[in-house]
Amino acid sequence: MITETAEEFVTQVPQMGALAGLDLGTKTIGVAISDVLRSVSTPTQTIKRKKFGVDAAQLLEICQKRDIVGLVLGLPRNMDGSEGPRAQATRAFARNLSRLTDLPIVYWDERMSTIAAERALIEADTSRKRRAEVIDHVAAGYILQGMLDRLQHLNAAT
Repeated sequence: MITETAEEFVTQVPQMGALAGLDLGTKTIGVAISDVLRSVSTPTQTIKRKKFGVDAAQLLEICQKRDIVGLVLGLPRNMDGSEGPRAQATRAFARNLSRLTDLPIVYWDERMSTIAAERALIEADTSRKRRAEVIDHVAAGYILQGMLDRLQHLNAAT
């Protein structure tokens, strides 16, 4: 099931359990995983994209090994909030993935996540080569952390 908002997503996932954040690019997929209490996002790996079936199989294997209960997929909106070709490709990926798994999927506005990840890596004095290797899963970490923070806010309000 695909949901648009954190408010919908929170009703679809168990109260505890790890979530995975995904930064979907044209050449790679950055993956981050939360702890079971959903307080911290940890960037874990970058998958080199091949074709949908292979990519989906890798993602679902990660989800199974890590006991993932839901997926947070970064939605690359334009700065004015509109959706372009990349957002449409992300939505198509989510639709196709939802046919292969019962895991709830939610979109998270990923505007600025790669910029924030790049800045954090520069501040940590990460070399240009190493930044290129890790930027996607660090960006996925920012995407997932945004959702975790939102979910904690929703839980505190109830």
